Amino acid sequence: MAITAAMILAAGKGTRMKSNLVKVLHELLGKPMLGWPLKAAREAGANRIVIVAGHQADQLQKQFPQSEEIRIALQEEQLGTGHAVSCALPQLDGLGGSVLILCGDTPLLTGETLRKLAAEHAASTAAVTVLTARMEKPFGYGRIVRDSEGHVRRIVEQKDAAPEEHAIDEVNSGIYCMDIDFLRAHIGRLGSENAQNEYYLTDLVGIAVAEHAGCAAMIVDDSDEILGVNDREQLALAATQLRRRINRNHLLSGVTLIDPERAYIDAEVKIGSDTVIWPGSVLRGKTVIGSACLIESNVQITDCAIADRVHIKTGSVLSESEIDEEVAIGPMAHLRPGSVLKSHVKIGNFVETKKIVMGEGSKASHLTYLGDAEIGSEVNIGCGTITCNYDGKKKHKTVIGDGVFVGSDVQLVAPVTVGANVLIAAGTTVTQDIPADSLAISRTPQVNKVGWCLKKRD
Repeated sequence: MAITAAMILAAGKGTRMKSNLVKVLHELLGKPMLGWPLKAAREAGANRIVIVAGHQADQLQKQFPQSEEIRIALQEEQLGTGHAVSCALPQLDGLGGSVLILCGDTPLLTGETLRKLAAEHAASTAAVTVLTARMEKPFGYGRIVRDSEGHVRRIVEQKDAAPEEHAIDEVNSGIYCMDIDFLRAHIGRLGSENAQNEYYLTDLVGIAVAEHAGCAAMIVDDSDEILGVNDREQLALAATQLRRRINRNHLLSGVTLIDPERAYIDAEVKIGSDTVIWPGSVLRGKTVIGSACLIESNVQITDCAIADRVHIKTGSVLSESEIDEEVAIGPMAHLRPGSVLKSHVKIGNFVETKKIVMGEGSKASHLTYLGDAEIGSEVNIGCGTITCNYDGKKKHKTVIGDGVFVGSDVQLVAPVTVGANVLIAAGTTVTQDIPADSLAISRTPQVNKVGWCLKKRD
């Protein structure tokens, strides 16, 4: 039967995380942990995905709002995996076929593995197919109990296992593919007579065997895929594994990572071929980087659109900005949200921008703040220039025309407009509009008192 739906069990709090945030909403490379099994379910072909929420269900629903594809089922009391599935089943009313049952804290699971599991389930004609793994140290996992012919007979939880069952090295991943009709017919038969007084979904294996409906098992190729995240250490280990996958894909796509172990790239980031990224850089969110760019060490980029042949120098920080081709930024520059740099712009060391548009070929080479400004093309912004955009209550805009030369240590007190081809002398405070083709100068007259220092010393 075709995969028509998936359930993701995500109701637990995750007390070992020692956090005020529910476990499945902890971030992993740019998305909540729950987003990873959700992605795998989509890749496996599920077109309806039911998330079983419990602790902080309101926050979970903000991150994953209900839609035609995603449904939220509430498990108010956490009475085990079987109970969680029974809470989710009403969201599948009217659907047939097979359903994947996943855990919200297994972010390493891949869509490819789920597709294989679904194919194994279809080929076996069993009512239940469980994903299993071989582990040298299986402590904590339920064990797969097979008969002498190798058929799965039941799954026994760690706390309920007999001593000889503890020696079994094939473990339950907690991930299943089941016929929806079988699930509806038998979920009500689960009991809670066990060490934890919970309704175990694993008991459906024994029911399927007893009913001659069949239980199949597929051993996962890479046991790391089923690893659950229960504490901060495991969260960090999962992040390392996911980062390696992401970085490998970039390497195979023509991106140069000087040290892949020290390139921190979120899942949704896109990078063009022949781009070179030096160690320590962090690329976050939905950032898109073009081809043949150079990203030096310790750069942080979040939700930016960067065109081809851009050079971002060491220590620069960019957020929610748009960068056209052949722009140079840094070192130690800070582009805050709303910064738009046209082609061939230069932003130098210790320059900060916010909510500006800077025209083609313009430059601010060092020690400058540009905020709430519209700057034309071929403009030179001198060292120490400030757009004074805030009056204590409101932000105001500075407009600078094409071809303007702004000398060092200039303050532009917004709102103010500077016409094209203006020269603003060093040290000027601009408080009025400047007509095109003008020289603007505002200085206190210099007075030299000859010999004054000699008299002072005497």
